[in-house]
Amino acid sequence: MVAAPASGTGKTTVMLGLLRALRDDGVAVQPFKSGPDYIDPAFHRAASGRASFNLDSWSMSATMLDTLAGKADDADFALAEGSMGLFDGVAKPGATGNGASADIARRMGWPVVLVIDVSGQAQSAAATALGFSRYDPSVRIAGVILNRVASPRHERLARSGMDAVGIRVFGALPRRGDLKLPERHLGLVQAVEHPDLDARIAEYADFLRAHVDIPALHDAATASTKPASAVGWIRPPAQRIALAQDAAFSFTYAHVLEGWRRAGAEILPFSPLADEPPAVDADLVWLPGGYPELHAGKLAEAHRFQAGLTEFAKTRPVHGECGGYMALGEALIDVDGVRHKMAGLLGIVTSYAQRKMHLGYRRATFLAPMGGVEAGAALTGHEFHYSTILDQPDAPLANVTDAEGTAVSETGSYRGHVSGSFFHMIAATP
Repeated sequence: MVAAPASGTGKTTVMLGLLRALRDDGVAVQPFKSGPDYIDPAFHRAASGRASFNLDSWSMSATMLDTLAGKADDADFALAEGSMGLFDGVAKPGATGNGASADIARRMGWPVVLVIDVSGQAQSAAATALGFSRYDPSVRIAGVILNRVASPRHERLARSGMDAVGIRVFGALPRRGDLKLPERHLGLVQAVEHPDLDARIAEYADFLRAHVDIPALHDAATASTKPASAVGWIRPPAQRIALAQDAAFSFTYAHVLEGWRRAGAEILPFSPLADEPPAVDADLVWLPGGYPELHAGKLAEAHRFQAGLTEFAKTRPVHGECGGYMALGEALIDVDGVRHKMAGLLGIVTSYAQRKMHLGYRRATFLAPMGGVEAGAALTGHEFHYSTILDQPDAPLANVTDAEGTAVSETGSYRGHVSGSFFHMIAATP
């Protein structure tokens, strides 16, 4: 587990560099991401050549976590990227923990390598590492990688502090501002938006090789095998699923799609941005989340897509998650205050001119069928967006609560065969 004391320490750069370096050395490495995150797994896949799977201790059952960890059974090595700080989670635990990366490391028996930003300190960084190593004895800290080192002298001082408290240093990365990936409001810019991504990742790998003892990291790993199970997987909502997939609709969890395929469903991709309608012989249309607000003008002019969607919705279910929900609505107002006409299959109007962050775990019990999911079904998931609802005239889709059981106002809505919600589903509850 590549983790850190806090966000913004450089663990993604380390993760991508390690994945590519190991792959180039002939090591079949299986990537994972701790927590509900759509963006990092796409970078993992680009670096390693293998699909990256999310592991989340709040929303997933123990058996589901073990099954997903089994994706590494045909690999030589598993490498997981943590989220936020190693022990950061919600106050109220869910299925197997509070959502912290430490939960995953503990359950899988994976040692942790902490990426520590030592800018502005030297020996004092050892106090942070020592505190993390003693905070929870059931989580093993294998050592640290020092990041943003200013000079050889700075490195010697930081290493001396780690030596004094018995913390292993796997490497020290000099400060390199040019290696940082660009970000936007939901995190990193998507992998598909980087024309030079492969060259960037190759540069990360060279950087890691030059400054980190990668064989020592490999040797510090421990063996771990987990049994397979079907508990917690979300059943496919239909046999033939028309799935929107492009730069505007890209937020799909690999484990959800894999679960659908494993249960016999067929995925039929199409691109609204290319003005493609959904397959006419599909049983259901699914619009996942993404960045429709960045492409609102183009979506408003995608007349073949909108006409096909409208015709489809007359007889069969259509569902939108987050960005997909907004695209099904009456209008989307972008950050400049420009109003764009959306599909109009639901009455919701959303705005990015009035931004407000909505973030956290969610548990949803559906009041009506949701894209093929039966009324009464309960799912765990996550919400993360900056849009503001200006109008939502349709019937509520679900009762939704946060991680502490408090009701939230983003209930989703439905009209006829069409439904939508800001809820990103992760797993089924028993």
